[in-house]
Amino acid sequence: MNFHNVSSFETFQQLWSQYGYEGNFGEMIQQEFPRIKGITYLDHAAATLYPESLLRNFFRDISTNVYGNPHSHSPSSRLTHDTVEQVRSRVLQHFNTTSKDYSVIFTSGCTAALKLVAETFRWRPQTEGEAGSHLCYLTDSHTSVVGMRGLTSTLGVAALPVSSQELKTRAKDGIQEEDVICQTPHLFCYPAQSNFSGRKYPLSHVEGIRARRLYPACDLQGRWFVLLDAASYVTCSSLNLQDCPADFIPISFYKIFGFPTGLGALLVRNDAAGILRKTYFGGGTAAAYLSGENYYVPAENISDRFEDGTVSFLDIIALNHGFESLYRITGNMHNIQQHTFGLARYTYTLLSSLCHGNGRPVAQIYAEGQFESPITQGAILNFNLLDSSGQIVGYSQVDRMASLFNIHLRTGCFCNTGACQAFLGITDQQMKRNLQAGHVCGDGVDLVDGQPTGSVRVSFGYMSTFEDCQKFLSFVAECFVMKPVTVNRARLQELKAARESSDRPDELPPVNGFIKERQTGVEKSSSKASQQEFGHVGPSHGKTLTNIYVYPVKSCAAFEVHDWPVGPLGLLYDRGWMVVNGNGVCLSQKRESRLCLIRPQVHLPSNKLFLQASGMDTISVPLEDDVSFHTSSQMCHSKVCGDRVETFDCGDEAAAWLSLFLGQPCRLIRQRPGLTREMKKRTRGADTAASSFLSLVNEAQYLMISRASVELIQNLMSNRFECEMLLAIKRFRANLVIAGAEPFEEDNWSHLIIGNTRFTVAGPCGRCQMIGIDQDTGTRTKEPLVTLSAHRSGKVTFGVYLTHQAPEDFVSVLSVGSVVQMESHDH
Repeated sequence: MNFHNVSSFETFQQLWSQYGYEGNFGEMIQQEFPRIKGITYLDHAAATLYPESLLRNFFRDISTNVYGNPHSHSPSSRLTHDTVEQVRSRVLQHFNTTSKDYSVIFTSGCTAALKLVAETFRWRPQTEGEAGSHLCYLTDSHTSVVGMRGLTSTLGVAALPVSSQELKTRAKDGIQEEDVICQTPHLFCYPAQSNFSGRKYPLSHVEGIRARRLYPACDLQGRWFVLLDAASYVTCSSLNLQDCPADFIPISFYKIFGFPTGLGALLVRNDAAGILRKTYFGGGTAAAYLSGENYYVPAENISDRFEDGTVSFLDIIALNHGFESLYRITGNMHNIQQHTFGLARYTYTLLSSLCHGNGRPVAQIYAEGQFESPITQGAILNFNLLDSSGQIVGYSQVDRMASLFNIHLRTGCFCNTGACQAFLGITDQQMKRNLQAGHVCGDGVDLVDGQPTGSVRVSFGYMSTFEDCQKFLSFVAECFVMKPVTVNRARLQELKAARESSDRPDELPPVNGFIKERQTGVEKSSSKASQQEFGHVGPSHGKTLTNIYVYPVKSCAAFEVHDWPVGPLGLLYDRGWMVVNGNGVCLSQKRESRLCLIRPQVHLPSNKLFLQASGMDTISVPLEDDVSFHTSSQMCHSKVCGDRVETFDCGDEAAAWLSLFLGQPCRLIRQRPGLTREMKKRTRGADTAASSFLSLVNEAQYLMISRASVELIQNLMSNRFECEMLLAIKRFRANLVIAGAEPFEEDNWSHLIIGNTRFTVAGPCGRCQMIGIDQDTGTRTKEPLVTLSAHRSGKVTFGVYLTHQAPEDFVSVLSVGSVVQMESHDH
């Protein structure tokens, strides 16, 4: 069979069905990767390539924002802190988990993450009465995993290498009884994917080791922890930590995005974090310490505790743009897996079928299977070429020739001596003799006494093309095959017939790391309470509710109403949405004062939120009850006042509108329906045991101010700063405004009743520079904050937070003109 007849794209389609992504794949390559024109890059397992858009967006980000040291508290430092925390959330989202279960510890790479575990794991040396800890690892492990034994051996910890065959052949049926007496901790390490051959090991090994079914856990009593080396696996595959809850997962980000380099992470299961103990403590890792006494208390937060000094925050910020580009180009990791596996399968099939003119095979492939499925095989192909007499061609010769053809690949043992020995049949004695003969890791000595010391590896990334495969195969045929080039027809047909996995659809993974679920809205019912239920209530003395303001979009303009429903989270739709920057960090007027010029309006009859601004067309997004919208939109994570919140993205139209008006990349996100976020602030009143639930507000469900207090501050400012009453009220961005009270009388209230709704006073509202922003123009002044501070002797508070505890089906109505009755602390 002629080689050129079978190396067509038609053959590829017979072997695999998926190629490329939505849109024009070739056009995407030209736009995002113009620098690789004329280059065949096949070393993605070592480092993948970054798209142009990643760098453009990253440089635009850092050239338009000021990012300070996250350990400071200035506005620029807070921006950095919030952005870094948003990236942590996005990393966890990518692996289908949350901060509830895992923590992200940023490191300089996967190797540093592995070293961190080796240094901090609570190893227990053997004693006369109790066996010591074991460090166990698959022999098919990266050097950086095996190198952990260099640290543990000095502690008297036994190192136990295990072959993949031993895991199962020496396993025991059933779950071993939990040993409540022996609590010796052991660590088992294995790769999710071999960086040598691309073999994918079952992720179920995690539970198999924990349950002590698999060897060596079935033979060694104690507590077993699992480290899953995911560095190679996550380059082209989706890792779902809900299905595979390993204790420690080290990764390197350049293998996923290509940029930044020198940045990795250790994902730590929170329940397992206690087994890690630090001795050294650097800047930012201590809750408290004394320089003159051996006294040190580590930071409570897991990430803070293990990140010594200032993290590489600009590189971390670049990850956001890496995720953006990756998902925009490919859709999700499942698409990447399908695309890259198809290329690897095609190349494997052709290379393994390729023959010299005398009928001898051209290549010796090092793989466990025959590339049947992306579930068991990654996008890596490892081999050595054979000459027409069946002798191995040294990998250095292949490497030099490939460079002449501008083909970039990898040769050697790939920092995986165990797999190299197993596949090439190199004994321990031979390895030592090779060293004596002058061969060391990474050199060009490819043959010793005619036997190979390593091999050739090609690997694919999400931007790899069918043409890359063709150029590589043509290079092999032209340079290393005795003519005429032929193809083993029987083998080719056998491999074509073996594509069972491609004939049945794989189970689709979560989109963007999360399975989308249909969220049901809260059913509303009427619930009223009489004033007699509330005990002693003071007289109103003519106190009334004069204004109700709803802020549908956090930090945007108020929407004034006369009558408005009250639900379990506060005023209906109050702070239900918020604007985030290109990194997913919440924007407030402290960072972007023009937000106050955006006028949201909730229109209940049409079930829409309208956004208006001067010079802009009005747009709308559906309200929360539009289930079809939320089930088709992307779920994402953000933070509000340190709380991680789950939100839905409101689509590209709203994002484009906001970005145009604010002059920076922005998106509109909405709180996930049904999300429970408990209020942190402890209330003053007696009913503090119950929980109050919040929307995207900062501190409490409501903010109330008194007109008398506003008037007092307004009069104090009048000599230097002219401000009308209504404009002054707007500056304080309250939900409820009352009249008839004495200035700052509200500070002493504990409870109040407005209409039929009883509220608890949760405490005073601490003020910041936002009250200096003119809510009609967006201009800033320091005068209101300076005046408030001077009048209150440095106590910069104004207004009080209100809250109420209510069942999920609670609904009431507040109306302007309602009588306000209160309880003070004196009652």
